[in-house]
Amino acid sequence: MKLSRLTLAVALLYSFCAHAQTPDYNDALQLSDTIVSANRVPQLRTQAAAATTVFTRADIDRLQVRTVSELLERVPGVSVMRTGGPGSLTSIFVRGTTTGQTLVLVDGQRIAAASSGTSSIEFIDPDQIERVEVVRGARSALYGSDAIGGVVQIFTRQGNDTGLNPRLRFGVGSHSTFERSLALSGGDDQTRVSLAASLDETAGIDATRHGDSLNRDDDAFRNRALSFNLLHSFTERLDAGFSALDQRGQIEYDDVFGPSKPTTDFQLSTASGFVNWAINDQWTSRVELGHSEDKRDTGNDLALADPGMFYSFSTYRDSASWINTISLTREHEVTLGADWYEDRLHSTTDFVEDARWNHAGFIQHRYTGSRFSTELGIRHDKNQQYGTQNSWNGALTIPLDIRNDLIFSYSEGFRAPTFNDLYYPDECYFGVCYSSANPNLSPERSKSYEAQWRSRYSDSGSLELSLYRIDIEDAIVSDISTGWQPYNVQTARINGLEAALSEQLFGWQAQLAIGLIDPRDRNSGHTLPRRAKRTLNLDLDRQFGDFTIGANWRAVSGRYDDAGNTLELSGYGLLGLRGGWKVNNEISLEAKLNNLLNKDYAEATYSSGRYEYATEGRTAVFAITWSPTL
Repeated sequence: MKLSRLTLAVALLYSFCAHAQTPDYNDALQLSDTIVSANRVPQLRTQAAAATTVFTRADIDRLQVRTVSELLERVPGVSVMRTGGPGSLTSIFVRGTTTGQTLVLVDGQRIAAASSGTSSIEFIDPDQIERVEVVRGARSALYGSDAIGGVVQIFTRQGNDTGLNPRLRFGVGSHSTFERSLALSGGDDQTRVSLAASLDETAGIDATRHGDSLNRDDDAFRNRALSFNLLHSFTERLDAGFSALDQRGQIEYDDVFGPSKPTTDFQLSTASGFVNWAINDQWTSRVELGHSEDKRDTGNDLALADPGMFYSFSTYRDSASWINTISLTREHEVTLGADWYEDRLHSTTDFVEDARWNHAGFIQHRYTGSRFSTELGIRHDKNQQYGTQNSWNGALTIPLDIRNDLIFSYSEGFRAPTFNDLYYPDECYFGVCYSSANPNLSPERSKSYEAQWRSRYSDSGSLELSLYRIDIEDAIVSDISTGWQPYNVQTARINGLEAALSEQLFGWQAQLAIGLIDPRDRNSGHTLPRRAKRTLNLDLDRQFGDFTIGANWRAVSGRYDDAGNTLELSGYGLLGLRGGWKVNNEISLEAKLNNLLNKDYAEATYSSGRYEYATEGRTAVFAITWSPTL
């Protein structure tokens, strides 16, 4: 059934009733029942119309995750693809959309490379993370480009108000893995600060050991990280802050065509500052300034290596945002803002254009009532290359009773063409040149329809169900028939069901996440590649005095590794165990076993599908953390 935007707007703006107070921005990052990324302002998760998942610092410690992807695998409807061991290329598929169709932020800053459009989450060390928020479903009406599948926002470590708290951690594990981190955090009622550094090293695995590669050594990974976070309250109404994250190191990978040993030196960094001013009881204004960099320099140890094997791509992005929250009455709230960012690309490849800007304005109205609540928002983007784009979203929440809510929503998303799509220079061979880019590309566009049921059926249990459909138009593809020149042609349809269950039973805390999707190319009828149709993740945890134990079971169905659905990868199930011992108030021990049953599985193929990338198999990590009392 079609509903015009004007009719939708009139229906959702009709309102009356009561108001619910939202938490402070900084305090919200410490709480599991709040969300910031859903509407770019802090609010209770129960009030957010979007489907969300939140991992706090306590969750990261309890689950003992060592990569961001280990967290995202626990989100309903999210599947992950890796091309090897630690540090290897990692792709995330949120609700069946591509990696480039999910917006990834670090402290509010976009980190996607301007050239490829992908975000290097494989380089982000969980030791530097305070919180991860995942918003499932399009949010372009608030964020603009890339938010078709959803938004993943990572917040760096924060200080607290309990004085100085040093922390030292050392871990050792399989494949000559060594993890070291050192941190100092603390503060008082006015100022909070956190400074942390880490160094992770591993010999890795031979990701192409099953193929005929001449390079059969393990692919090592080295990652150095530094984070800093400072918050200061000048008055009860005025506070400011600054945060920075820098990740840099080297990843080895295999040359499947020769004996050389190629490497990539990387740097992923962000810096941002904000001023938050509660002008009066009704109006809060927040200004954010930021900068991010994504650098990759590829080299080779072969003395006579082809110069074409040495290349670099560096993205520099500056941004500014102004976000205003205005309480019109106790029931009505408006979020009004403006965004600007500029991308600059420095590369050994001579792109036709190497910079572009984007500016936008957005407004969203929220009404909170006893009988129903609504959201209605619109954003207008203007880009230097592809022109203007309008995005809408709307939601209606109906409380069935004090424990159950129904939510119906509509949202639009879009993804801008990348620099590779628009500006990559022509490829020439033996005097014949082929177009590698298309400056006339339009943005990819999506429309999403969703129904949610949220139930807090007991004091210890909750259930969230989401049924959705995503229609994507003007998807950018390239194939051999056009000489690999990208063009707008593909249309896709994704149907999905998500379930998230949390329950405490017989002293055990259980968290279950299930995702069922049917992602189809509507032109060919084929399943979209590299998306698992069924995913399941179960975590069980229990505490026995100073001891904790936990287990994880993750099941992933088979998937196709190509658009033609001729290369099929088998499904798999992985079992993991973890445990911890709080020796005293200062020392704690932890141990973790991944892939306990040593399951042999693959998430991607290489060499035109002839071989599968290897995975780590069974691994173990043991760590000790010392937090002395000052």
